[in-house]
Amino acid sequence: MEIATCSRMVLCALRQQVLRCSSHCRTWARLLQRQRSSCVYSSIHGFNQDEIREKLQAFHGGSIDLLKQDSGIAVLTINNPSRMNAFSGSMMIDLEERVSQLENWPEGKGLIVQGAAETFCSGSDLNAVRAISNQQDGMKMCMFMQNALTRLLRLPLISVALVEGRALGGGAELTTACDFRLMEAGSVIQFVHKHMGLVPGWGGAARLVHLVGSQNALKLLGGAVKVDPELGVNIGLVDGVLEGHQKTEGAAPLLQQAENWLSRYTKGPAPVIQAVKKVVLSGRELPLSEALRTEKDIFGMVWGAPANLEALASKSKHK
Repeated sequence: MEIATCSRMVLCALRQQVLRCSSHCRTWARLLQRQRSSCVYSSIHGFNQDEIREKLQAFHGGSIDLLKQDSGIAVLTINNPSRMNAFSGSMMIDLEERVSQLENWPEGKGLIVQGAAETFCSGSDLNAVRAISNQQDGMKMCMFMQNALTRLLRLPLISVALVEGRALGGGAELTTACDFRLMEAGSVIQFVHKHMGLVPGWGGAARLVHLVGSQNALKLLGGAVKVDPELGVNIGLVDGVLEGHQKTEGAAPLLQQAENWLSRYTKGPAPVIQAVKKVVLSGRELPLSEALRTEKDIFGMVWGAPANLEALASKSKHK
């Protein structure tokens, strides 16, 4: 009788474990499906990714460099100093590939986006822009970059744009595709599109409205306003101001300052930090009912997981 009772208990425990695993698998499947649908455009919208990649690849120059660190914080560097870190066609492709790598980084917690050689980014390389100046190709480039920057913003990593020097045009748009923005004293963010007879096309206008409100967005876009750190903080575009170590004696290098700032929000196990980013992302982008269901799914992934069990054992909540 005791053996039969024990057997039933074991079977019951196994059944619960199988159901739990099955539930987690279904949750992962739903979350992965949402991640795969992070792109705004697909073939349904007349977007052919291979076609536009082939066109962009013809315009070489610069690179997008990715450094993954053991700390779980990666550094993405816009590297084209001779063109003020403007995006060539091949750099647009690089960006999309680096985002793909970050989407599949289980140990990742944070991301810093910076420019090389003491400037952030001046948008598109005009050589590439002139070569694809017809409306059809311009729209394809627009869709490609909107997809890439939307996926960047939706990464399960807490991201910060480190603005040194100038972030102009598409460079200003790139800053809005990060969760936070830090500016070096003396740096500038400027949406210069109207001077080129354009509006933002990489998703910057839509993201800017969410960040600073429609009235401030109209002022920044319509006036091509030079946003210095003080104005950026005042309107809610900028989250912190850093002192350049070359300008302020004793100050740490900007990248180190940015890592220290970001580490306040990335301390802890990667699965927990990624879960935090996902619930905030769902609350920001989804209707309330769907956001609540997504939050429930993500909660189920971390409840009873190693970090939760360890915290319960140490009673760290009340320390």
